[in-house]
Amino acid sequence: MVVVGADVHKWTHTFVAVDQAGRELGHRTVGAHSAGHQQVVAWARERFGVDVVWAIEDCRHLSARLERDLLTAGQQVVRVPPKMMAEQRRIARTRGKSDPIDAAAVARAALREPDLPIASHDEGSRELKLLVDRRDDLVKHRTATINRLLWRVHELDPAWAPKPGSLDLAKHQQILAARLAGRAGIVAELAREELADVIELTGRVNQLEQRISVLVAQVAPTLLAMPGVGALTAAKLVGEAAGITRFKSEAAFARHAGIAPIPVWSGNTRGRVRLTRSGNRQLNTAIHRIAVTQIRLDGLGKTYYEKKKAQGMSTSEALRCLKRRLARVVFNHLTTDHATASTDLAQAA
Repeated sequence: MVVVGADVHKWTHTFVAVDQAGRELGHRTVGAHSAGHQQVVAWARERFGVDVVWAIEDCRHLSARLERDLLTAGQQVVRVPPKMMAEQRRIARTRGKSDPIDAAAVARAALREPDLPIASHDEGSRELKLLVDRRDDLVKHRTATINRLLWRVHELDPAWAPKPGSLDLAKHQQILAARLAGRAGIVAELAREELADVIELTGRVNQLEQRISVLVAQVAPTLLAMPGVGALTAAKLVGEAAGITRFKSEAAFARHAGIAPIPVWSGNTRGRVRLTRSGNRQLNTAIHRIAVTQIRLDGLGKTYYEKKKAQGMSTSEALRCLKRRLARVVFNHLTTDHATASTDLAQAA
């Protein structure tokens, strides 16, 4: 087996092929476009045959197009976390930094860790991720605009200030618009323009939420029925998981989400663990929201949380245990939804 590591940049991608012992077999640099990706696939097939695994440093936007083109060409692709590549480069005998050195480090990191997540070409999860990311960007933009607007309103008349967190509602937008309508001056003019921006952004956010809700109900109905999981949280989980079948187990999924604890014991401190701050923080945040919601509701989540606190755990420790348990439940629901969708497609065919 040959592993081809990729060091990705905005305009070019550099590839280095290594054998199972980590020895370099060749390298190639191509343009960061589909034609260049086809060239490097042809080069790998000609030089090394079909038993090739592509290891890509997981750089999101920089590597997304390359990953899709490789999967479309029928190649096997694994994602290598940047921190893993950096560690491999640090301990390598070769000094310095260059694109071939980095690409070789990616390939050797993949050799050292054979259980890395396998990339998959899942259009449903990708569409949800793009829609959720776009909604998040619009919400951030709306929040920044509301903050500026509130200072304008405070300057005009502090008594006009709407209730905190209410300017995403049409009722309070209309009340503020009526108050600003008859006010002269540049501050009032800017406030009216910013309020119009808030109203427009709110409409776009609501449209995206409706689209996401319809799509996630089709893709993940089992996950959506889980207590504490709304449409946006379910969409975040599906989009960030990017194909649940690429994880070999629920433990690998929990590790990817940064929820699995890190052992920190030696000798008499056997059994101690600590919180991990690595992993996919978007997945971690989504599962954290589920855990916090379930603690407030009567059900298995709250019962488990109270049980851990009764055993002497602190609030944060019990919450981490609940999140680890929920990671297993989420993995099982995503697996069930994927199997159901695959069965439906097979029956339709």
